[in-house]
Amino acid sequence: MIRFLKKLGPGLLFAGAAIGVSHLVQSTKAGAEFGFGLIWALLLCNFFKYPFFFFGTKYVHATGNTLLDGYKEIHKSVLIIYFVLSLVTIFTIQAAVTIVTAGLAIELFGITENITIWAVIIIIISYLILVIGKYKLLDNLIKVIILILGISTVIAVIVASSNNEINISYSQIIPNEMDGIIFLAAFMGWMPGPLDISIWQSIWTKEKLKIDNNINYKTSVFDFNVGYLTTVFLGLCFVGLGAYVMFGSGEKFSDQGGVFATQLINLYTTNLGDGMLFFIAIAAFTTMFSTTITCLDASPRAMSKTINLLNFNKLNSYESWILILSIGTISIFVFFVSEMGSLVKIATILSFITAPLYAIINYLLVSGKQIPEKYKISLTMKIYSILGIIFLSFFSIWYITLL
Repeated sequence: MIRFLKKLGPGLLFAGAAIGVSHLVQSTKAGAEFGFGLIWALLLCNFFKYPFFFFGTKYVHATGNTLLDGYKEIHKSVLIIYFVLSLVTIFTIQAAVTIVTAGLAIELFGITENITIWAVIIIIISYLILVIGKYKLLDNLIKVIILILGISTVIAVIVASSNNEINISYSQIIPNEMDGIIFLAAFMGWMPGPLDISIWQSIWTKEKLKIDNNINYKTSVFDFNVGYLTTVFLGLCFVGLGAYVMFGSGEKFSDQGGVFATQLINLYTTNLGDGMLFFIAIAAFTTMFSTTITCLDASPRAMSKTINLLNFNKLNSYESWILILSIGTISIFVFFVSEMGSLVKIATILSFITAPLYAIINYLLVSGKQIPEKYKISLTMKIYSILGIIFLSFFSIWYITLL
């Protein structure tokens, strides 16, 4: 069992990054507002996004390089576009996931109700873990986090379903009101995560191979599939929690991370009893902490790699970028917290409209001539990928028309 767990890593890091706002916030809201009616949407977007996340793993084994190296091979401008988009969004995304984590920390640990103080504490703890322990500690830590998250979430779902007295329909629906349609777009767009996480996946895969060169392609594929299926399963769990506990309650969630966290915990404990507070709080907190720490690790790795590939001599180290991201995130809490909603909206829109771009580029990389014969994708995967690109393109255009 220990040997088995040692070979896992990048796939679970992917799960840690993806299982965050899309699950705790969006999936719970989906269950609370629509019962089990949007399960079709959760499964559909996970299905069509799968190839493009998976290509991050495949490309590393096929070429020995990350997707960012491939972006440069296509054209330097592709790398520059990625750098600019990332520079616009990394601080906002980090602040968004951290503020929800901080709100949950208040509910779980108390000590102080100042959400800024908790956000700073969480960033500092995450920073120290990553700088001192580096990838190896993160690789080991995420296995513990995902295990705790999975067990606590499943326990919560089992108790919620056994306590449920409302007959919830499993009929699938398409919202017909504008608020519901906009929510559906956001739900599908963020599930399981933005497509640029595929770049993180490729970087983590290469880091894993550095510390364990005995890992072969088959093991990496299994690792990724375990992580991906975990995100799907826990997404369904959070929809179930929202449906069993909140459907029909009339509760309207706040868009503010700290207020949302309080509402979430209070509503769960009101319906399930104070005895479930520990499991709910742990499930929610580990969900968001895993996202916070994986984002704080991956974004600096991607930015430093990009800077190196662009041959810039300054700010080209992981340590520099993790410090910049930590200071930048804390600064948002101190000086721009009132603008958080607008900043998150910008990041969300960019994630939606760039999804087809990342999908097309990733597809071109794994289907190119530089890929060895044994790693070339099959005709079935090509058709699957093209359908995914069509789906994401249609979805992005649809989302833009709703703005």
